[in-house]
Amino acid sequence: MTPTQIVLIVVGIIVLLVLMVLVWFISVRNGFLRMQQDIESSESRIDVYLTKRFDLLTKMVQTTKNYVKHEKETLEKIVSMRNPGANASIEEKAQFEKEMTAATKALNVVVENYPDLKANTVVIGLQNAITEVEENLQASRSTYNSNVSIYNKSIIVFPNSIVAGSRFTKRNYFEAEATKRADVNIEF
Repeated sequence: MTPTQIVLIVVGIIVLLVLMVLVWFISVRNGFLRMQQDIESSESRIDVYLTKRFDLLTKMVQTTKNYVKHEKETLEKIVSMRNPGANASIEEKAQFEKEMTAATKALNVVVENYPDLKANTVVIGLQNAITEVEENLQASRSTYNSNVSIYNKSIIVFPNSIVAGSRFTKRNYFEAEATKRADVNIEF
């Protein structure tokens, strides 16, 4: 082998090593960038479910409250309409008959339009919606924390830590504030 050939082989090996390091560096850096995107995406899903929980539960609780109130008032009105008795005047009996007819019509309209509308089904629907939103939110939090864990581990292990340097820093796990850790208080 001639000295020129040896130099070419050494230069070729050096170029190959530099290319390998460059490809590795770019691959690791792109991996970090993909992990950051995964974290941002899962964080966005948490925001979506928090917003959904607030909007859905606020509206559903109000609707449920209104319906329970309506049902309670209707039942109280019917219970309060007592039979005027035999000693009542004809005017009192006529008034009683008018009130009963109006109440019956109102109930019939509600039953015809909403045959399955009952407070217990409205409350069960609210419970099911709460359960679904909370499960989705918990899954999103778990996904976020999993993505953060993978990312944080990747930037601290050698040799990835060389690429991470100071540009890629550890991310915090999702931890709810103390007030948000408390269960939602729903009052009727």
